[in-house]
Amino acid sequence: MDATTTRGAVAAVSVRREGLAWAFAGVLMFSFSVPLTKVAVGGFSPYLTATGRAVIAGVVAGGLLSVHRVPRPPDAQMRPLLYTMLGAVFGWPILLALALERTTSAHVAVIAAFMPLTTALIAVLRTHERVSWQFWAAAAIGTAALAAFALSRADGNDDLLADGLVVGAVFASSWCYVEGATITRAMPGWQVISWVVVLALPVTVPASALLWWFTRGSYHPGASEWSSLILLGVSSMYLGFFAWYRGLSLAGIARGGQVQQLQALLTLVWSALLLGEHVTAPTVLVALTVIASVVWAQRARVPPVVAPQE
Repeated sequence: MDATTTRGAVAAVSVRREGLAWAFAGVLMFSFSVPLTKVAVGGFSPYLTATGRAVIAGVVAGGLLSVHRVPRPPDAQMRPLLYTMLGAVFGWPILLALALERTTSAHVAVIAAFMPLTTALIAVLRTHERVSWQFWAAAAIGTAALAAFALSRADGNDDLLADGLVVGAVFASSWCYVEGATITRAMPGWQVISWVVVLALPVTVPASALLWWFTRGSYHPGASEWSSLILLGVSSMYLGFFAWYRGLSLAGIARGGQVQQLQALLTLVWSALLLGEHVTAPTVLVALTVIASVVWAQRARVPPVVAPQE
């Protein structure tokens, strides 16, 4: 191996490491989404929590797109952008907020740990990608662990409706991840999420105004609820995607996506530290089982690298 090849290999490793750092920064911001939503629904209706965070993200994104004079996306990209909007702006936030009115942040974190594998499943089914039996075995083990957790009520929660809402939120989020990823081939990731939240403004602004008007007598948000809502809009709804998409572009989707396995454990940590929730040993055990199954599935899905012929 000559000096040029060595420098190229070192540079490639450096780029991958930078990508993993960016991906971790995105996951770190995403990991606050569940506990922040739990705080926000204490002062806002779950629907206003969802539309309000999108309005905040949309205002920031609109300003950034204007400063950079980014042209409107072509018609061919509008359909996947709208699909991404349905999942990211409405599906995940609304269903998550409704679930967190009924259960704890730690409980949601365990079920949401299945999101990376759900995303992979949707991508496989949509692209007709051929995967090994190990992928499906890992999916089955992870699903069985979550089903056992939900039925045994390992954390003392007995609300199966909340579990169903979280499952719906996970599928909505996974679907928007896949749809959004298809557009990142044609435009930078930050523009994708920017257009997603900006295109939603004609719906989220009037919806937020009406929800505020009709629920202002029932909810009384304080400083913590307002702070949580603003952080949700700026961080997990918007800036987190900046870091996440940049990380995937530098490290590669297969390698960068592995970092998302840490999200559930981070959420459990924040639930305990910030909300004072009691995280039981069975809860952590199930989370680790799900994460292990996701890692196994993701590794089984990635095709082996074939060395070039000399």
